[in-house]
Amino acid sequence: MPDAPYLLSAVGVAVAVTWALRALPFAVLAPLRSSATVSYLDSHMPVGVLTILSVYALRDVTPRLPDRAWPTVLALAVTVGLHLWRRNLLLSVFGGTAAHVALVGAVFTG
Repeated sequence: MPDAPYLLSAVGVAVAVTWALRALPFAVLAPLRSSATVSYLDSHMPVGVLTILSVYALRDVTPRLPDRAWPTVLALAVTVGLHLWRRNLLLSVFGGTAAHVALVGAVFTG
């Protein structure tokens, strides 16, 4: 069994590494908060990310298979409607997801 100084030094190294890894992002990000590039990305990235996510989610929708396409199209309409109504991202995403799950599970079962 290892002796006490060895165990204490191992725990000390683990604590130091853990603390450094948790503190490093804050130290690196502090100067970036006033950056014009970060400000631009902050205002434009959500739209880009959601566009890519939407294209990815709708890539397999084929109108030739209506029982597979309709739940997705209707859930998309629910998502857009909720977002236009309340302007709440979480409500839109969760509402659209719930609508899709309900439509696939209850209405358009195969």
